[in-house]
Amino acid sequence: MFGLGWPEVVIIAIVAILIFGPKKIPELGGVLGKSLRNFQEGIKKTDEDDNSEQS
Repeated sequence: MFGLGWPEVVIIAIVAILIFGPKKIPELGGVLGKSLRNFQEGIKKTDEDDNSEQS
Protein backbone atom coordinates (compact mmCIF):
# COMPACT_ATOMS: atom_id res chain seq x y z
CA MET A 1 0.00 0.00 0.00
CA PHE A 2 1.86 3.08 -1.32
CA GLY A 3 5.17 1.53 -0.32
CA LEU A 4 4.28 1.63 3.39
CA GLY A 5 4.74 -1.27 5.76
CA TRP A 6 2.48 -2.14 8.66
CA PRO A 7 4.59 -0.27 11.25
CA GLU A 8 4.25 2.96 9.27
CA VAL A 9 0.49 2.46 8.82
CA VAL A 10 0.08 1.91 12.57
CA ILE A 11 2.07 5.07 13.37
CA ILE A 12 -0.03 7.09 10.91
CA ALA A 13 -3.25 5.71 12.46
CA ILE A 14 -2.09 6.61 15.98
CA VAL A 15 -1.15 10.14 14.91
CA ALA A 16 -4.53 10.55 13.17
CA ILE A 17 -6.35 9.45 16.33
CA LEU A 18 -4.30 11.87 18.42
CA ILE A 19 -4.96 14.77 16.05
CA PHE A 20 -8.63 14.22 15.18
CA GLY A 21 -9.89 12.10 18.07
CA PRO A 22 -11.56 8.70 17.84
CA LYS A 23 -15.05 10.13 17.28
CA LYS A 24 -14.03 12.22 14.27
CA ILE A 25 -12.16 9.46 12.35
CA PRO A 26 -15.28 7.64 10.98
CA GLU A 27 -16.75 10.97 9.84
CA LEU A 28 -13.53 11.85 8.03
CA GLY A 29 -13.49 8.40 6.42
CA GLY A 30 -17.02 8.91 5.12
CA VAL A 31 -16.19 12.31 3.70
CA LEU A 32 -13.06 10.94 2.06
CA GLY A 33 -15.01 8.04 0.54
CA LYS A 34 -17.67 10.36 -0.89
CA SER A 35 -15.00 12.66 -2.29
CA LEU A 36 -13.19 9.79 -4.01
CA ARG A 37 -16.48 8.46 -5.43
CA ASN A 38 -17.35 11.88 -6.86
CA PHE A 39 -13.86 12.23 -8.30
CA GLN A 40 -14.10 8.83 -10.02
CA GLU A 41 -17.54 9.68 -11.43
CA GLY A 42 -16.14 12.95 -12.78
CA ILE A 43 -13.28 11.13 -14.48
CA LYS A 44 -15.68 8.61 -16.05
CA LYS A 45 -17.91 11.42 -17.36
CA THR A 46 -14.88 13.17 -18.84
CA ASP A 47 -13.79 9.93 -20.54
CA GLU A 48 -17.30 9.36 -21.90
CA ASP A 49 -17.44 12.94 -23.22
CA ASP A 50 -14.05 12.50 -24.92
CA ASN A 51 -15.16 9.21 -26.50
CA SER A 52 -18.41 10.71 -27.81
CA GLU A 53 -16.55 13.66 -29.34
CA GLN A 54 -14.09 11.37 -31.13
CA SER A 55 -16.85 9.28 -32.72
